[in-house]
Amino acid sequence: MHRSGIVNAVTLLLVFLLFLPVSGVLAHDMRAVKVKETRALLEKRASDEKEQAVEESRKARAAILNDRKQLEKRLARLRELNRTLRGEVKALEKEAATLSQKEKAVSTELAHAEDVVHDLVGVVRLNAKDIKALVEQNLQTGLFQPDTGFLDDILDEAKFPGMDDVRSMVELLKAQINQTGWVVVRDGLMVGRDGRETTGRILVVGPFTAAYTLSEEAGFLSYAPSGRRFYAAARVPASGVRAAIRDYMEGKTDDIFVDISRGGALREFTCSRSLWEKIRNGGPVVWPILGVLVAGLFIIAERSLFLLRSRLDSDSLVSRIEELVLDGRWDSAIEMCSQFKGKPLAREMLAGLKAKGLPREDLENALQEAILGEIPAMERFLSALGMLAAIAPLLGLLGTVTGMINTFHVITMYGTGDPRLMSAGISEALVTTMLGLSTAIPLLIANSLLGGVVERRIADMEEKGIALVNVILRAGSRQVQ
Repeated sequence: MHRSGIVNAVTLLLVFLLFLPVSGVLAHDMRAVKVKETRALLEKRASDEKEQAVEESRKARAAILNDRKQLEKRLARLRELNRTLRGEVKALEKEAATLSQKEKAVSTELAHAEDVVHDLVGVVRLNAKDIKALVEQNLQTGLFQPDTGFLDDILDEAKFPGMDDVRSMVELLKAQINQTGWVVVRDGLMVGRDGRETTGRILVVGPFTAAYTLSEEAGFLSYAPSGRRFYAAARVPASGVRAAIRDYMEGKTDDIFVDISRGGALREFTCSRSLWEKIRNGGPVVWPILGVLVAGLFIIAERSLFLLRSRLDSDSLVSRIEELVLDGRWDSAIEMCSQFKGKPLAREMLAGLKAKGLPREDLENALQEAILGEIPAMERFLSALGMLAAIAPLLGLLGTVTGMINTFHVITMYGTGDPRLMSAGISEALVTTMLGLSTAIPLLIANSLLGGVVERRIADMEEKGIALVNVILRAGSRQVQ
């Protein structure tokens, strides 16, 4: 407050001094008086304001001193509180360190317990999975339909298995162990070979084999775990097996066929194909190969029959002819050869006997001409048989190529994700190759054997022809003597 009064006084004085020159000389005295009065007034006012300011300063100083004392007291209390809190903090830090060590120990124990529980749950779920697979694969399940829904709950990762679930697993496993030793015969639903569901008499031998009987049919059953249903095998077994199944189910016998491979042998029996079914899967090239085989077999049969019918004991015939010729009984020798006119050797001997009066060279030529006349009939169809033997593997190779073309076409269309899509083309390729080789090998063997027989016959005819020439010349020399 005193500072603002002083400022106001100074301001008035300055204003007065500014207007002083304007008053002029005449107002000089009045102004001097006025200035004195004003100065006195301003000094008094300034003095009052100074005293007031001093008083206010004293009061402010006293207030500040009082506030300082209060602050010092508060500061002392805060320092004491700080010391107390520091002690408490140290105690809490010690306690926190102790608790931290305890926490680490508890965390370690908890982690170990969690690992144990995790392993235990994993073992329980693994066993649940195994038990579920065992139940689903067991043929007895198709008859008794046990409840396995709790196994799905155990296998659910979001759920924790409890002791009740473990007890249920144990009970189910015990039931499965007991059922593996059961032989059950009862009426049940099955899918017949025509694809329709029907009711039949079903036999289940443990977890191994299932069979059925209907009014006019008996056979084996396959089991589908997904639907828990029995399906009749696509092929019925032999009559003896069907009779054994009926007799066992009727209690007439204690013997029954059991597939210890749990369906493996049955699937092999169901999926096995006959030779004709395999041949039909070979594609269109199979038929020309079969035609080659039939033609080759016809030639082999015809040539074999011809060679068997033309067979003759050449040594015995030549010996008889030699005796008759040396005795001069030419007509008897000719008549004996005429009896075997269906034999090539007899016809050769007959031609030689008819040319008995000719010189040796002409006689040999006559016999050679007779032999040459018999060769075409003996070698007939052998060249064709060799050609067929050469064609068969080529046709098989052609079928292989067409089958692989079909396979690559399927790969282009559908990729290689499903091998079954490619099996048709590969089967066609392999079947035609197999069939072509199976046709060519016996035809080649037969052609070689038949050709060997014909060559031996021709060699024998040439040998016996020379012998006949010698006999005729020797008989002619006797007549001259």
